[in-house]
Amino acid sequence: MNSEEPVLRLARPLVLAPMAGGPSTPRLAAAVAETGALPFLAAGYLTPGKLREDIEDFESRTSAPFGVNLFTPDPSGQDCDLDTYQRYRDKVLDAANADEALLPEEPVWSDDAFDDKLEVVLASTARFVSFTFGHPSPSVIERIHEAGKLVVLYATSRPGIDAIAASQADVIGIQGPEAGGHRATVAGIDDDSNESLVTLIEHALTVSDNPVFAGGGVATAADVLALLRAGATAVQVGTLFLDADEAGTKKTHRRALHELTDRNTVITTAFTGRPARAIANRFTDSLSEIAPGFYPQLHFLTSALRKDADEHNDAENLNLWAGTGFTHVNAQPAASIVRGLLPYTPPVEEVAAAKGGSRR
Repeated sequence: MNSEEPVLRLARPLVLAPMAGGPSTPRLAAAVAETGALPFLAAGYLTPGKLREDIEDFESRTSAPFGVNLFTPDPSGQDCDLDTYQRYRDKVLDAANADEALLPEEPVWSDDAFDDKLEVVLASTARFVSFTFGHPSPSVIERIHEAGKLVVLYATSRPGIDAIAASQADVIGIQGPEAGGHRATVAGIDDDSNESLVTLIEHALTVSDNPVFAGGGVATAADVLALLRAGATAVQVGTLFLDADEAGTKKTHRRALHELTDRNTVITTAFTGRPARAIANRFTDSLSEIAPGFYPQLHFLTSALRKDADEHNDAENLNLWAGTGFTHVNAQPAASIVRGLLPYTPPVEEVAAAKGGSRR
């Protein structure tokens, strides 16, 4: 990507993270886009038809640039030991005091309709396509480029960044260890070093000329400016938008963000089988250490349970995804959140000087 690409000319160098499972909505994305920031719609867990509707809804609201995030399927994830699955199911029943009918007896696997959703995105006006849970094949990246779109791949470590730099991706996405929700770690590529976000940005700048989207634990305007000065092209934020007026976040989740501020966040696989940062609750306390790494089988195992927990205002059995800065969440319009994080566009010379003359 060269310096003429639109990503480097955002009115506000801020990226709205995709938040699958409800929080991401076309209305939220459009509100963020209208501020000059770059939003991503989440395709995860949607049907291809619903994804198409969401994209068309967004496109009806604004012509501003946007991206779509897809879940990359792992065919090896179909290998789920039935005995281990059922033992964990029993533990979930006990820990959550759950209705057995809510938990499927047999493991369920899905590729999240990857191919069909990819076709929907390729036919859309989305400018960017990003991926969670893995990197797509070179042929998929080639198809995205042929459709005139840019590819964003994510890493959580130096080896992950190196792999992206060696690929045909256009943007290096970096998720720091403080980020909420599912980790962007790619199995077999990223390591578990948990280096700071600033350190990872600096590494990316040494191995690639590509723009960098970086986020994780961002809570204040000072956090945003610090990451821009460290070399990020744009700063990605998710948690602070969970209680935005336009978000689709579950009501019990919204309440917990304000009522459970005395709790820490933890990395847990208990809800989905994939590591994710959430506000600690009874479910994470009881099950995090024994949860097997079966994804998406654990997602489907706990899906109805989590829906039931939300409906009954039960924050102790709900996946309360949140980054470490969640105590800064406030209920307000998305545009106000953006302006609070980046009230002005940092002068190019100011950021460049802070980066020590970086080519970014």
